Amino acid sequence: FDILSQRGLGKIKDAVTLVQQNRNVSIDIHDIPRFKQDPLVKRLLSEGNCIGCFYIESPAMRMLLAKLQADDYLRLVAASSIIRPGVSKSGMMAEYIKRYRSEALQKKAREELPELYDLLAETYGVMVYQEDVIKVAHHIAGLSLAEADYLRRGMSWKFKQRNEFMVVRENFFKNCRAKGYPEQKVNDIWIQIESFANYAFSKAHSASYAVESFQALYLKAYYPLEYMVATLNNGGGFYRTEFYVHEARIHGAQVVPPCVNNSEADSRIVGKVIYLGFAMIQELEQATIAAILKERTAFGSFHSLHDFIKRVPISIEQVRLLIKVGGFLWTAKNKKVLLWEAAMLVRPTAKQRMELFETSSPVFKLPYLHSSYLDDAFDEIELLGFPLLSPFYLLKEPCPSSMLAADLRTFINQTIHIAGYLVTAKRTYTNKGERMYFGTFIDQEGAWIDTVHFPAAAKAFPFTGPGCYLLMGKVVVEFDFLYVEVNRMHRLSTKSWDDIDRSELAVEAPKQAPWQGLKISPIS
Repeated sequence: FDILSQRGLGKIKDAVTLVQQNRNVSIDIHDIPRFKQDPLVKRLLSEGNCIGCFYIESPAMRMLLAKLQADDYLRLVAASSIIRPGVSKSGMMAEYIKRYRSEALQKKAREELPELYDLLAETYGVMVYQEDVIKVAHHIAGLSLAEADYLRRGMSWKFKQRNEFMVVRENFFKNCRAKGYPEQKVNDIWIQIESFANYAFSKAHSASYAVESFQALYLKAYYPLEYMVATLNNGGGFYRTEFYVHEARIHGAQVVPPCVNNSEADSRIVGKVIYLGFAMIQELEQATIAAILKERTAFGSFHSLHDFIKRVPISIEQVRLLIKVGGFLWTAKNKKVLLWEAAMLVRPTAKQRMELFETSSPVFKLPYLHSSYLDDAFDEIELLGFPLLSPFYLLKEPCPSSMLAADLRTFINQTIHIAGYLVTAKRTYTNKGERMYFGTFIDQEGAWIDTVHFPAAAKAFPFTGPGCYLLMGKVVVEFDFLYVEVNRMHRLSTKSWDDIDRSELAVEAPKQAPWQGLKISPIS
């Protein structure tokens, strides 16, 4: 038994509850046989469209699923294990993909060593699971089951120093030679064992992970908004919070910043409107959240900033946080006006008291205060960690490329320029120890772009922090997986308050639909 406490389970449980509350639909989340055969689930899996789904959302896993075109349970079980460092390092992940996609290679592998292929027929003669080490050592090398398991457990560096391990290793090679297996093939088998035995999953472990992945895929396929809200409320996943907010938005959600009249501590969904939770606001105190919710539950919504300040015991610093994040957008007042009003209404030293009779709101005469989408964006970056509008609106100069991810397939093997907002960059090393990267970006419409940065390009044009980048490189397709092989890139300059012309402050940018024209949702 492998008892895991991980957020994926919490996401699934909360998503089922949210679907019941928001859509009045009950889900039997344990109907795994139905999920395995569902055509929409199979489509998301084979396309690697798995953002938010447990264990299969990372760039490497999405790439593997797309290359395998995996749309069935056994493929996903195998993928969960071959993505592990050992199998990848031994080169057998690439070999598994090739054999899976080519009957000719399957035939060749069977002819070269039929005993091994027949033993591991489900994975085309490739060792994928920890049990495979035991199978191969026992059936191919003739070791006893005890020796075979000793070999499996013995791959750690400390264990390899023991004399007993060396004896088992010698027996492995001696028995294989006695059976007449080609020396090169025996060495290849040993490299597989040595490379991944200490990293690979047991098949039961991979199978359990795959069950959870299918549950998550079903929820994302049919209830993506509720599932993304559950993801936000359970700490996200592989990516930063903003990309789960983004994923909800591209599936049709209207995302609203934390609102004093509609938000809870956690994010919540009403129809297709997602109200971000108070807990997402940096430096907002738990006592403030509790006081807001207690007052609102007991006496209803707030009618104005003045009404809010009268009813909730709160400091001026906490009120400012709520105003700046957009908590009073429903008042239709400029945030700068609200900040001035709060400064005049909240007494820093006086103790707040309940008033017996309703009093009218004081009227303040203020000069005209400019407002801009940039105010909102910078406040959101400060308080939420990311803006709720497209980061391309924050570029200092017009975006130098209009190419989109959807255009890439028409430019295969050609060099292109495309702009992307950095999602993540995975550092890895070649067999020679040279550093390289796998990158993930979002284009101007919000679609995902995958990139590869080989050592020369990674050294000459490094990542220089978060933001939008202009990428130049060749469009490559490998087993139907599309990516850009980047050979040059640089980060595009973004605006700051020092760069803003006063005449620009009155300009408004789209807020509720910041990513225009995107149609990638699996929902019709």
